[in-house]
Amino acid sequence: MSNLTPREIVSELDRYIIGQNDAKRIVAIAMRNRWRRQQIDPELRDEVAPKNIILMGPTGVGKTEIARRLAALTGCPFFKVEATKFTEVGYVGRDVESMVRDLMEMGVDMVKKEENEKVRIKAEASAEERLLDLLLPRSRPATSGAGFFMGSTASDEDVEPKTAYPDASTREKFRIMWREGKLDDKEVELELSSQTSPGVSIMAIPGMEDMGMQMQDVIGRMFPNQQRKNRKMRVKDAYEALIAEESDKLIDMDKVIDLARERVEQTGILFIDELDKVASRQEHHGGTDVSREGVQRDLLPVVEGCVVNTKYGMVKTDHVLFIAAGAFHYAKPSDLIPELQGRFPLREELQALGKEEFYRILTEPKNALTVQYKALLGTEGITLDYTKEALEEVAAVAEKINEETENIGARRLYTIMEKLLSELSFEAPDRSGDTVIVDRDYVKAHLDKVIEDRDLSRYIL
Repeated sequence: MSNLTPREIVSELDRYIIGQNDAKRIVAIAMRNRWRRQQIDPELRDEVAPKNIILMGPTGVGKTEIARRLAALTGCPFFKVEATKFTEVGYVGRDVESMVRDLMEMGVDMVKKEENEKVRIKAEASAEERLLDLLLPRSRPATSGAGFFMGSTASDEDVEPKTAYPDASTREKFRIMWREGKLDDKEVELELSSQTSPGVSIMAIPGMEDMGMQMQDVIGRMFPNQQRKNRKMRVKDAYEALIAEESDKLIDMDKVIDLARERVEQTGILFIDELDKVASRQEHHGGTDVSREGVQRDLLPVVEGCVVNTKYGMVKTDHVLFIAAGAFHYAKPSDLIPELQGRFPLREELQALGKEEFYRILTEPKNALTVQYKALLGTEGITLDYTKEALEEVAAVAEKINEETENIGARRLYTIMEKLLSELSFEAPDRSGDTVIVDRDYVKAHLDKVIEDRDLSRYIL
């Protein structure tokens, strides 16, 4: 993140998201400010609060994608949650603080993967030795190749080392055979740690899932011997499982947790989607609006900055960046309680997408739908290509349907592209080797009926 300027962040986001330059700029500045904060004097650093953001705009215009790509780009712990999952304390639903616990889990997983990569070479060496121990049990004589495999049905000629290694020890012969991939499909039995303790089940009461997970963790620590069980698997899969176990032995989990906590507290991002669904409209009082206001009141201390108890210790949210999003069709940001409004000082409205943006979405991103369908049908031996006029027609159809029915933004392209290529996708296994050019006539032939029937489809479920 320290090497990315706001201009570079926007440039990277442009590779995946079309348009919405103002929204990209505001999140890029927010990310750069986090780096700037780390460079200033420690006494002042704690006083610099993150500038939380509300992204407003209709569905399918890129609100969620901006936040998700931003987190992947900068390597920050990131968690997305829908505000509609939360309810006021006392109602059935998730506790607001659970999103901080989930973010901490993401941070631990992220740091653990990084530490695993650092010890990967040592873990591979240890895993190979353990694998050879499984293939060559010491209690058995090293005379019959078939006897070396626990639970194996291999024949002598499948396993017997080749005469190319006449002077090597049996263990070294098997080591060479394993490295050459000759033993990958053989079966061994090994003892692995289980994620949950057998015979122990914590009932997940709605709203208390976190307590259930923490109870299972405590019981697992009290009875560690109950957390292992024997499994039969292919040698290749057993090797990966053994690497995972050896990596866990080599890394210091206390260090991982400390690093994860610091990263979450200083660079974590929580994306709260559908915030408008918990906004209370001023003309309505009572009913479900009571619960909506309750969710806002519960959100307030977390966004303001508090200490949340997790199974990894206490986590402060003072410097976590909160990005909220919502369509705000029927409610406005001003309908939120004033205290919560004050905690989201930056607001940016994303624009609805039109024909030009749809065409760019189909052609410019590296993961464009056109590229995806070309790759999918390529697996059946079909060469698929599109003309410029065809994609312009698809973009025009998407804009027209969005205007005359519900506007679902770029998600309309999923519907249209699937309808356009459904017949080809069905017949693909029988047309291997064909080259298909999608031109304007092809688009009209396959989409005219959809356009004609769209008014009727609005009244049919």
